[in-house]
Amino acid sequence: MGRAVNVEVTLNQVRGDTNRLIKRFIKKCKRERIIEKYLNSQTYEKPSTAKRRKNKQRKQNARKAELERNKKFDLK
Repeated sequence: MGRAVNVEVTLNQVRGDTNRLIKRFIKKCKRERIIEKYLNSQTYEKPSTAKRRKNKQRKQNARKAELERNKKFDLK
């Protein structure tokens, strides 16, 4: 599945606040994409389908970045 990731948060890091501890742990899990990797490994995806999905996502990201750049410079 890839490299092992140890995500840990101690009470000392959050000054003893358990709510902040939970929030920080969830944030670290999202950043490492642990849940996403787990869900993706649950079902088989053909390599061609994965490639198609990644290309589609790449195009969407490029389109979104282009819109942001145009908005920043007020180009239409």
